[in-house]
Amino acid sequence: MNKGEEFFELFDCVGKNLLKASAALVEFFESFEDMAAKVRLISDLEHDNDVLTQEIIRKLNKTFLTPFDREDIYAIAARMDDVLDLIWGAAQRAQLFKIEAPTEEAIAMARTLASTVELLYKTLNYLRAKKYSYIQDLCVEIHKLENRNDRLFRETLGKMFEQVKDPILIIKWKEVYEILEDASDKCEDVANTFEAIVLKYA
Repeated sequence: MNKGEEFFELFDCVGKNLLKASAALVEFFESFEDMAAKVRLISDLEHDNDVLTQEIIRKLNKTFLTPFDREDIYAIAARMDDVLDLIWGAAQRAQLFKIEAPTEEAIAMARTLASTVELLYKTLNYLRAKKYSYIQDLCVEIHKLENRNDRLFRETLGKMFEQVKDPILIIKWKEVYEILEDASDKCEDVANTFEAIVLKYA
């Protein structure tokens, strides 16, 4: 296996962890039953992803020839790791704050985030296959989903401040929503890196 394939094999593992974690986050926000078990599942994926990210960085430091620029490899690894960290953070905060019931808005944001992660994984496969012409269209869709979550975040905050009377509950949910929105932002950062690679090599 050449060095390029070694990196893409690791990226594929990272991408699959992200798919599993984002799907688990949707299930988490759809129902808070067995909350501890669901958080533990995401935590295990996050830990596994940390190991994979460190392996990518280790290989990057030891490899002379890489499939594309070293800084882009590092950026993809670090930013995808950030996404999974935030997925875990959103679930962990909800558990830590002892929030009793999920909201439709949290479910919607988690579902949009999961759809974004699916597109990131598809884009990663196109990058591996050097099918650069498909990448730009997928990145446009990723930007649209990020904009959707950003808009949902703003609308949710506005509605929450108007309708929720418990200030402590507002503080708790505001932090959870912010983490979900940050995760979408990090997905967009990954897409920006994909676009930069296409500009260099297409």
